[in-house]
Amino acid sequence: MFLKKLLLIVAVLCLVALSVFWYGHHRASAVKHATEPADVPVKVARAQRGDLDVSLKVIGSAEAYSTVTIQSRVDGQLVALSFKPGGRVKQGETIIRIDPSLLQSQLDEALGNLAKDQAQLVNAQTLLKRYTPLLAKGYVAQSDVDTYKANEGLYAASVKADTAAVELARTQLGYAQIHAPVDSIAGAPLVYPGAQVSANSTNLVVLNQVHPIYITFSIPESELAGLKASHARGALPVTAMVPGSKSAMQATLDFINNAVDASTGTIQLKAVYGNTDDQLTPGQFVQVSLPTARLSNVVTVPVVALQNSPDGSFVFVVSADGKVQQRMVTVGVGSGDRVVISKGLNGGEQVVTDGQMLLESGTHVRITSDNGS
Repeated sequence: MFLKKLLLIVAVLCLVALSVFWYGHHRASAVKHATEPADVPVKVARAQRGDLDVSLKVIGSAEAYSTVTIQSRVDGQLVALSFKPGGRVKQGETIIRIDPSLLQSQLDEALGNLAKDQAQLVNAQTLLKRYTPLLAKGYVAQSDVDTYKANEGLYAASVKADTAAVELARTQLGYAQIHAPVDSIAGAPLVYPGAQVSANSTNLVVLNQVHPIYITFSIPESELAGLKASHARGALPVTAMVPGSKSAMQATLDFINNAVDASTGTIQLKAVYGNTDDQLTPGQFVQVSLPTARLSNVVTVPVVALQNSPDGSFVFVVSADGKVQQRMVTVGVGSGDRVVISKGLNGGEQVVTDGQMLLESGTHVRITSDNGS
């Protein structure tokens, strides 16, 4: 009986000891896990090796492809404006009418003079034809025949002059209707019906051609050599964007001025944009970006991956074991949202682009996004 009680007591003590050991082990494990930091969520991108077009960003403005100030080519009274101010006009469309009454009268007068001189020329030719044979028979004097010849030449010359006068009067009459020289947008009228206009003097309206349209901007002369090298490789694309807009416009460099402005140290350039969507209006400011040089076989990372310290710039590189290491880098030129790393990366590394504030060398991370760029 005593032996049974002893065995029972030993069994109870063993159970208590096992319980204490299990509790202590699990508590120590829980404390250990509680003190271990959680993985930090980060976003990453890859360092890329390849060619990079270095871009220059400047401010430019839209400029009409051509601007025409319409004037009358004849004197007269303005009788009608056949365009809507601010509206579109087509090439060849009649947009202004001048009173044609006086011009029509001048044409009619020229036609009358022509008809008269033509009749006199016919009469002179008839007389010369009639009296020339009589000269050999002695029926008319040589002086008379010479007079008939002179009259024929005189009237022939008059007919030519009259014909020219008719053509001039007809042309002048045509100028009573003014046609748009190009597809364009009309500005506000500078004179109104009833006003007297003078030939080649009175401005009537300004037309702006905006299909296509120019984007005008200037770059520092230090960028000119790289720009010319890029332009020599072919058509140079120019990207323009209206401030506040997310829509980029693709234009093409069309003009490089032939001299640098000595007062500003810049040179003017123009890019041509189709503007079929009427996104640009002359005088509007735009942000312009154009490639000025091409760098070969360079390593680039997103600008947001760069961090700064008193010792210089660095990035966090994610290693194969999921931990990050701080890597000091030497930063080169930038283009768009990427920057050249001239020293510190070989290309292909995963660099942290978001979440750096919680990191230090050796921190274990959890990648939540990898855009591969």
